[in-house]
Amino acid sequence: MDAEQLQFSVKVSGQRLDKVIMSHVGNRFSRAQVQAFIKEGLVTVDGKAVKAGIKLKGGEQITITMPPRDESRAVQPEAIPLTVLYEDDDLAVIDKPAGMVVHPGVGDEASTLVSAILARWPQIAEMNIEPKRAGIVHRLDKGTSGLIIIAKHDRARRQLAEQFQARTVEKSYLTLLERTPPTTTGRIEAPIARDPNQRKRMAVLRGGKPAISEYEVIDRDFLDDRVLVRVRLLTGRTHQIRVHMAFIGCPIVGDAVYGFRKQRIKMKRQFLHAARLCFDQPTTGERLCFDSPLPAGLQNILEKLRPV
Repeated sequence: MDAEQLQFSVKVSGQRLDKVIMSHVGNRFSRAQVQAFIKEGLVTVDGKAVKAGIKLKGGEQITITMPPRDESRAVQPEAIPLTVLYEDDDLAVIDKPAGMVVHPGVGDEASTLVSAILARWPQIAEMNIEPKRAGIVHRLDKGTSGLIIIAKHDRARRQLAEQFQARTVEKSYLTLLERTPPTTTGRIEAPIARDPNQRKRMAVLRGGKPAISEYEVIDRDFLDDRVLVRVRLLTGRTHQIRVHMAFIGCPIVGDAVYGFRKQRIKMKRQFLHAARLCFDQPTTGERLCFDSPLPAGLQNILEKLRPV
């Protein structure tokens, strides 16, 4: 496959080159890959190779020569059962179980959602995107269950990605918190970035990416001040709900990373479920909404925690 060139003009001033590029191709490549493109001289600004951290003035012409797809990085399809709630020619909505990784990464190369969707819809492998992210529009953590959209072709993927960027996709989650928040409803606006001291974690940090979560307590009839909360995401940062809930002193039950060091309830996952998802169908524009009930395992936890 020949190399692909992408050209665009910078419309705003004061932004770093790598961030500007991510805004154009971030749904296809990771930040590390974009920085590698720049380092390898595959990115030019007005015809000249520059460093990733350069700040742009606006009006520059960016050219990205994206390398041919490396077929050696292709994901092997695996016939893993999937709970498909809806599908059409453009997309599918899947109810992902906890424990399934969305796309391959370090230590998680097999039995991913990408492997499963490639077996079910082989045409997804032809998408013009980094092979390990084929079909993926957004992500859920390994330990989070619930609703996720899969794109079947490039046009649908780009259109859905634009909806996520424009914040027109409605995403709400159910989560059980270790403590009751200070108010029944609330809005958390706290920027999130990678924790400089623990690179596998995220943290609320000044200078991080804007992150907004809205929550509502919907059930407080549980032992030890625990409450069931509905959280609506207005942005989609990595680990956003887990970080925000810990930030206000109300970590998620079962979250061994951001919650209590010594978990009071033994769980193999965090109590977090993507329960509702609404978006516009890419071709027809019809508003589609889907709901997923709490998995039986999480329902059992709730029943065990109710006062006798």
